[in-house]
Amino acid sequence: MIPHAHPGTTSSALTRLNVNAARLLGVPAQGYTHLLGLAPEHLNDDLCRAPTGTSIRIAELMAAHTHWTEVAQVMTRQSPVGALGIWDYLITCAPSPLEGIRDAATYIAAILDASIDSIQVGEHGGYITVTHTNGADLAFEAACAVRACALGLFQARLSHTAQRHLVPEHVALATEVPRKHDALVELYGTRAIDFGAPASSITFRAADLRTRSPHSPQGLSAVLRGHAERTLADSIALHGWLDLFRTALASAYDAGPPTLSGVAQRLSVSTRTLQRRLEEHGSTWSGEVEDLRRTRVTGLLQDTDLSVGAIATRTGYADARALRRAVHRWYGRTPSALRAPLHG
Repeated sequence: MIPHAHPGTTSSALTRLNVNAARLLGVPAQGYTHLLGLAPEHLNDDLCRAPTGTSIRIAELMAAHTHWTEVAQVMTRQSPVGALGIWDYLITCAPSPLEGIRDAATYIAAILDASIDSIQVGEHGGYITVTHTNGADLAFEAACAVRACALGLFQARLSHTAQRHLVPEHVALATEVPRKHDALVELYGTRAIDFGAPASSITFRAADLRTRSPHSPQGLSAVLRGHAERTLADSIALHGWLDLFRTALASAYDAGPPTLSGVAQRLSVSTRTLQRRLEEHGSTWSGEVEDLRRTRVTGLLQDTDLSVGAIATRTGYADARALRRAVHRWYGRTPSALRAPLHG
């Protein structure tokens, strides 16, 4: 299990949520389009993770443009179930809302930055409270918007799992007291909202969250947890130039055998500059291609039933024999032995 993977980054799904909300609110695009992770090839790639600072900056721009209560409402409502990828499905495909939110808490890194965000689920006296803690260094009004939005996202997904709209018994926000909070009343469907809490939380009747879903296939949650772990393992954290290069290389690889000139063109640099930058980062073109091939081959061996010959063709090897030599060089084992633990 790798629930705390990629500290300092958030998923591209969350980044898209922020970008879409900023557009809806009319925030000038020149204030954020230059940020790392917002290039189309990164924003639209579910395996790319943008720096947490990218989402923080967009939230700050939104809060400076529109009152934070309205920002929270827009962010929540333009993020339907499924928009947050595997994290959404951990909740909505669970046997019950309670089991779903517990899985979502465990795999919070699938959507948020687990080094600063956490979810706790507690039960007391017939009620279940979902608490969200966010320790990001945001401007205060931006922090208010983010915290209020998080609770709205929880409520929407829990309602979807319960197959009916769940109205919370109580909402507590670690925010300032706004001049008016009609947008929050409309968002949560209740006036039982307190402000100035030490942590933001949303409380439901335990019976509502324990309701079993008649449409959740047995074993699906385990499959989704496995998918969440593989997604985190395969994700690329965009912290700097080398991350950008590896994303460009992966995109080129998906289109066919990658070439130095082709990837250099994607990065808008010369081949000589690309080789120099790789050297500055302690790497080489051939080494990076080999590492990517190893990752792709290993994934196909362990996650699919494709034949060795089919995997060789898909990953650019001349034939199955060449692939077997490569796997033995990497692991000292045969492809069959490498996939045996998962397919035995």
